[in-house]
Amino acid sequence: MDLGLAGKVVCITGASGGIGRAIARVFAAEGASLVLHGHRNYEGLLVWLAAEAEAGRLPSARVLAVQADVTDPRAVESVLDAAVARFGRVDICLANAGVWPHDDVHLVDMDDERARKTLETNLLGSLWTARAFLRALRATGPRADGHGAALVFTGSTAAKFGERGHADYSTAKAGLYGLMRSLKNEIVALDPYGRVNIVEPGWTITEMSRRAIDDPSVVAKIVRTMPLHQIARADDIARVAAWLASPLAARHVSGECVTVAGGMEGRVLAEAEAISGTAVLARLGQ
Repeated sequence: MDLGLAGKVVCITGASGGIGRAIARVFAAEGASLVLHGHRNYEGLLVWLAAEAEAGRLPSARVLAVQADVTDPRAVESVLDAAVARFGRVDICLANAGVWPHDDVHLVDMDDERARKTLETNLLGSLWTARAFLRALRATGPRADGHGAALVFTGSTAAKFGERGHADYSTAKAGLYGLMRSLKNEIVALDPYGRVNIVEPGWTITEMSRRAIDDPSVVAKIVRTMPLHQIARADDIARVAAWLASPLAARHVSGECVTVAGGMEGRVLAEAEAISGTAVLARLGQ
């Protein structure tokens, strides 16, 4: 299927992480030009980009790497400014940057620093990214071909079901619902065909989550809430994000949240003892 992404300029925040890199690969394969943002692992992003360019997957002529802290509004503005200076406009923005604290801490025991950092990165960082993208869209105007601009947030099933020990994270991701549903009504003032959506991953194998799900017994407990007893790969999320951003495949989809979590429900569907966590982990390599 032609997603209509060839020649589009795509900005991806958090491109140094597993889901961000997968999103970059999918859009590059569709022929898009990429603005890839990194922060704490920016050097790692550059190393990865060099390897991808050498392999012919991400031609350097179509890629701009930019470092910024998404909690700093001015820094986020500079990312979009650099994108417009390099490519002339930005058609699609993936507000993907985020953090997930590894330690389980109940809110009653959570310190101010952790709560603020999680909210500032995941929620305010997405808000600043969205604002910078919309300002760039206002400056350049909509595309002449009628392919509307697209803004896609990376959410989490923690927003839908909550996550014990991670109230800061679930609160930040839940805030994206209100942001998305407000912006879907605002973006059309700048582009009559502009759209805003959320891709909502469940448990996904990335560097950020690897430590938590390397234990087969933990994996068995996770997938017992899903009819599909498997963990998502980053590519599973990236393909849905690309579909949501497509001005052809999803041209009439706005204000929606697409969950990619194997049918996860907020209840136990199978006993952990009946699930082989080892087998679930083995499937990730298939």
